[in-house]
Amino acid sequence: MDIDLIANKHIRVYKSRGVLELFNGDEPVRKFTCITGSNPGDKEREGDRRTPIGNFRVVYKNPKSQFFLSLGLNYPRIYDANRGLADGLISYAVYRQLVRDIINGDMTCEAVQNRVWKTPLGGEIFIHGCADARRGTAGCVALDNPDMLYLYHQIPLGTAVEILP
Repeated sequence: MDIDLIANKHIRVYKSRGVLELFNGDEPVRKFTCITGSNPGDKEREGDRRTPIGNFRVVYKNPKSQFFLSLGLNYPRIYDANRGLADGLISYAVYRQLVRDIINGDMTCEAVQNRVWKTPLGGEIFIHGCADARRGTAGCVALDNPDMLYLYHQIPLGTAVEILP
């Protein structure tokens, strides 16, 4: 099957198995070995070294990543902002701006990225290259560079990404 013709691409990451799969609808197209955050569980805050669990979208493609190539995900989401406010991790002012940016912000804009990704909730969750025998990431999903090169060129902005425990 020619992957370029796939209209319903999406990604599923299985953290416990160290596997990232590219799908066309319900059909797996290609499977990659990956590494995720060095600590188990769902992401809660900056620095916890956990990969978030849930449904995300690719909101940014970085061809100049320090980790070869990268696909930025829309973490934190409104759910995460609500949790952060309730847990006292972020103020109401930060929460309001964060929700505005999550709903209306252009995540290809560095100023919006800084507001969304640089809060106590953590952020800058990417699928990226440079896995190179590391034991774990700070919360991202890392692939070997040849696999990341392939995936990067197949995945458009807006692609759904499901991350499972």
